[in-house]
Amino acid sequence: MSIEPLALDGVVPFPPETTQEYLAKGYWHDQTLPELLFSTAERIPDKIAVIDTQAQLSYAQLAQEVLQLAAGLQRWGLSRGDRVVVHLPNTYEYIAIVFALWELGLIPVVAPIAHRRAEIDHFIEIAEARAYITVASDRGTDLAELAADLKQRWPHLKHTVVVDRKGGSDYGDLLSHGSLDHVRRCHPQDVALLQMSGGTTGVPKLMPHTHQTYGYALRRSVGERGITEKTVHLLVIPICHSMSTRSPGFLGAFSVGATIVIAPNGSPDAAFPLIEKHRVTRASLVPPILLTWLNSSFRKNYDLSSLQILMCGGAKLSEEVAGRVEPELGVELSQSFGMGEGLVVSNPAGVDRATSVRYQGRPASEADEIQVIDDEGNDVPFGLPGHLLTRGPSVIRGYYRNPEQNALAFTADGFYRTGDIVERDERGFIRVVGRSKDQINRGGEKIAPEELENALLAHDGIHNASVIGIDDAVLGERIKAYLIPRSPENAGDLTLGSMRQFLRERGLAAYKLPDVVEVVEEFPYTAVGKVSKRLQRAQN
Repeated sequence: MSIEPLALDGVVPFPPETTQEYLAKGYWHDQTLPELLFSTAERIPDKIAVIDTQAQLSYAQLAQEVLQLAAGLQRWGLSRGDRVVVHLPNTYEYIAIVFALWELGLIPVVAPIAHRRAEIDHFIEIAEARAYITVASDRGTDLAELAADLKQRWPHLKHTVVVDRKGGSDYGDLLSHGSLDHVRRCHPQDVALLQMSGGTTGVPKLMPHTHQTYGYALRRSVGERGITEKTVHLLVIPICHSMSTRSPGFLGAFSVGATIVIAPNGSPDAAFPLIEKHRVTRASLVPPILLTWLNSSFRKNYDLSSLQILMCGGAKLSEEVAGRVEPELGVELSQSFGMGEGLVVSNPAGVDRATSVRYQGRPASEADEIQVIDDEGNDVPFGLPGHLLTRGPSVIRGYYRNPEQNALAFTADGFYRTGDIVERDERGFIRVVGRSKDQINRGGEKIAPEELENALLAHDGIHNASVIGIDDAVLGERIKAYLIPRSPENAGDLTLGSMRQFLRERGLAAYKLPDVVEVVEEFPYTAVGKVSKRLQRAQN
């Protein structure tokens, strides 16, 4: 029986002519995401697919568990296109559950485990979710109790699942109802998941990605990054993040038969033993985690020699920090830059070191359209900063049920206004300068916080730096630098006067020097590991 695409209320569709173009040119494939897994499981059933701190599954075992979960979920009477909020930590069960939902044509609404009632409530409401899947507890929060409360609050929330590895888990009950056969139950143009936006302001938006937009992104990422069946890839950032899912993530790894190792988080004491034990060859990090690895004294306690490549993305990586990776860790740095909305640019395998340190990458395909424009909408020359706009086979055309944001974030012809300020060279490589909303206007002078942060990170007493603008009655904004010292002994040296002198010696203009310095033990972070400058500004 032929399956037609399912139109979902609240999703901005691709124009029919664009759909036909992407199909005709081979950017979009006739493949659903579960078909990707089952194809590999049929080809190499005994190869190890996924490892976490307590479990290890071959491709055949993972595929079988997916079909058992799907059989249990099917008993609930959910229909193709129904939404299910998935709120799980970094364990293999997240992967198995998401694939089981895809197998049934259901749509996961994926949430980082760091989220709590406010965000989960929002997702259940906007998505009209029929089910909620979580763990018994996380960092002192009783999520089983939250699940029960939510089921009482929302009449459309009919089912909850609590995954508890200590026993008595609803997960085990789902596995106890036999197994389905793997068949196509949805269309590649269907929405595959509703993913949380990685932005640092306001209530998270939901991004509707189809099997084809995700499939294009993961295939391009795998090809550009040189992922093969021999790769052992470590995931440390939240597993629902696009870097952990498609760039290349577990989907990219599964497409070629690689092995995924899942760490509960990116701390050296969690990640380094896994690298040593499983001979991890590459890892995906965000800049704060990379800094922690660089400055960790634990490195000498573990054999990390199997590690060949560190992939860093999710936020702007300071050039100063990027330059430390190869000499200090002895591995190749592979930068990337992108957004959950779709575009991913990355440095190809084997790119020269100067490019890998300075640039975040280039689009993998001519289909990834890029515009770099000034405030009036005019194209800017190569090498000059401008606003980044993009559209292409991996870029959504609008947020889910959010027409107000869509009017602001998307042009009439489908380009996404990313909010990033970038420079582009003649080769097409992109260097991220900063975020337009973070730019500081000090008495009419425009300052990019990233430039100042990069300079501060050259100081051997600074572990991390974050620069924001704070309100000022005369200048409009002043410059404030939050600094995390490398050790408590360094804190007393990080004074305003010493920092201004250090920056002068590095050649920074006087108007770019900080007006305020505050030494802190940590920064506030978003659920996906970005420094939350919104929260830092709210403290002033």
